[in-house]
Amino acid sequence: MIKNKIKKIVSNFHKYNIDGYIIPKNDNFFSEYVRHDRLKIISNFTGSAGFAIIFKNKNYLFVDGRYTLQARKESGKNFRIIEFPKFLPKNLFQDIVLGFDPTLYTRLQLEYFFGKKLKLVPINRNLVDILKKPKNRNLGQYYSLPREVAGKSKNYKISMVSNFIKKNKSDYLFITAPENVSWLLNIRGTDVPFSPITNCNCLIGKNKNILLIGNKNKFYNLLRNKIISKNQIIDPNNLVNLLESLSGKNFIIDSKTCSVFNERLITNKFKIKSRLDPCYLLKAKKNPIEIRNMIKSHIEDGIALTKFIFWIKYNKKKNLTELGAEKKLENFRKQSKNYLYPSFNTIAGSGPNGAIVHYRASNKTNREIKSKDIFLCDSGGQYKYGTTDVTRTICFSKPTKRVKKIFTLVLKGHIAVITTNLNKYKKGYQLDKRARKFLKEKGYDFKHGTGHGVGFFSNVHEGPQSISKYSKVKLDEGMILSNEPGYYEEGKFGIRIENLIFIKKQKKKLFFDNLTLAPIDKDLIDYKMLTKNERDYIFNYHLMVYSKLSRFLNYKEKKWLIKQL
Repeated sequence: MIKNKIKKIVSNFHKYNIDGYIIPKNDNFFSEYVRHDRLKIISNFTGSAGFAIIFKNKNYLFVDGRYTLQARKESGKNFRIIEFPKFLPKNLFQDIVLGFDPTLYTRLQLEYFFGKKLKLVPINRNLVDILKKPKNRNLGQYYSLPREVAGKSKNYKISMVSNFIKKNKSDYLFITAPENVSWLLNIRGTDVPFSPITNCNCLIGKNKNILLIGNKNKFYNLLRNKIISKNQIIDPNNLVNLLESLSGKNFIIDSKTCSVFNERLITNKFKIKSRLDPCYLLKAKKNPIEIRNMIKSHIEDGIALTKFIFWIKYNKKKNLTELGAEKKLENFRKQSKNYLYPSFNTIAGSGPNGAIVHYRASNKTNREIKSKDIFLCDSGGQYKYGTTDVTRTICFSKPTKRVKKIFTLVLKGHIAVITTNLNKYKKGYQLDKRARKFLKEKGYDFKHGTGHGVGFFSNVHEGPQSISKYSKVKLDEGMILSNEPGYYEEGKFGIRIENLIFIKKQKKKLFFDNLTLAPIDKDLIDYKMLTKNERDYIFNYHLMVYSKLSRFLNYKEKKWLIKQL
């Protein structure tokens, strides 16, 4: 099946005089999750990041370290799996011509992956869409968040952004990241899986004038409620005419999400003054009302998680599978009237499947959870209003000394992050070192970052803040991140401990506080390896979980939870 699809794509190479064709994961909105997944269509790969290069005789699938095992299993028969950034196309290939869809790549991406020596040919017809056309979906109306939920009005945010445009001596900012449009105007939608963002673009001028470029059928509720006016909606097909009608000289675009196609349209008339969308950093610093709503969402999520952990650890029935566990957790979340849907595909990996960092159970891979398995469950939810993401690793029988040792090393890294003195360590790469310190001392490590930024009722993964080897973004009050060190042993088990944390400020001092409320499996902890401060942290964390959740639990759940202190 895959081979036939590849042959059909290759059969078009002669029309465009190309040697190969590039197929990314993203669509033209550059979101993490897409409904028309061209990379999956051509490769069977289901991970959230990567790209393929199809040649006449060989095919390559480039993924980062999170997905190498998964890619081998899903796509290894038809593709050679290459891990980036260890290896990049610009360093592997030479004297070739590659075709690509200019609406799916930014200039930054092309330069990073392909450099300037490879010849790249833009092809305005997507070759994968010849095999399977995107469905013309109308997935519901956009809607507005009230100020008591969003915390700041859209007019306040528009003023901040227009001031940025003026300071950068520009006339317009072209906002191409859907989550930034959603944040700026306090609107949400149902355009993509797992996130309530709106697939539209926005043009904002230095004089605060706003134009929205998107499907006009989705704006009816916003028009009816006078959030926007009819003359502010522009059909995407009319973007060229819109740009020609504008006065002024200078544009700001987003280097992360403005496609080379759109950049070319803009540079036909305007000068690019900056490639930095200020919305990223502005929305990363959550306001007090957003934080309060996130805390509320995590209490509801914590109830579901705690009930699930108790159920699966002590009431696990025989023949329980990964998909069965995933469904049970979803049912616990659905007991909250404010729960909407998952914030990403649940990772429910038992035994060897837990070693696949972003594993997703399917009918093909689904396995029974056995009593000697280490079970890794990474899941999250979208609530009214808030976004959650949490990982717990669970055992069902006495674990080996080695597993307890590694779990405890991961836990020590997790504690090192949450207890960081943020007045001393202010950058993500500094925290990443603290998370890995104890593992590395014993010869262990993990390939993913320690933490990602998290949106408010938005994308579960957002930047620019992160805890990773390369992150130099200054951490500041109101930022929300994940804290998730881990360890993975191919064919055996995976371990990860993840809480969402946020930055508070008191008396001019910054520090982390936990959002996530769910017990950590004490059966996996070797307490002899912990310092007094680390043991105190575990006690105080579980005491906080009990104090905030116990009134929502039944007698048996409450009795079990108090034993975790």
